[in-house]
Amino acid sequence: MSEQELTLLDAIRIGMKAEEEAAAAYADAAQRAGNSLGRQLFEQLAEFERHHYRKLEALEESLRKRGAFIAYEGYEMKLPVHREVKGFEEPNRMSLMGIITAAMEFERKARERYTTLAGQVSDPDGKAMFQRLAAEEDGHHRILERAYWSLNDRGVWDWSG
Repeated sequence: MSEQELTLLDAIRIGMKAEEEAAAAYADAAQRAGNSLGRQLFEQLAEFERHHYRKLEALEESLRKRGAFIAYEGYEMKLPVHREVKGFEEPNRMSLMGIITAAMEFERKARERYTTLAGQVSDPDGKAMFQRLAAEEDGHHRILERAYWSLNDRGVWDWSG
């Protein structure tokens, strides 16, 4: 195995650890969300990160055993129908904004990590997988950013497009 492959495997393992931490953070956020729609959003984000973990795990195994990248078909998140959640009291709203801020940082770092990896691999399946993972993390960041600003500006949690 070459130095580059070792570096790639190390990066994948770091990504797996980050996905595991993000899933745990979202699961915790789901418990603290304070309403069923918030819980549902964070539970879906937790499952999405667990999916990423499983795919990275499969990629690591494939690279170790066969030296080959795997195809990644992506994963679709099903948000609840456009909804706004109103009536957040200030302490709960500020706590939720803190949770969302931390989640946005998870997603930003993940997007950067996968974008960097996409630029470092020449294999078409590998490049496509990392680009797709980066795009999915970017989509999560946009959802969270909309929620953050709607809470901040209007005191209403809105995750519509």
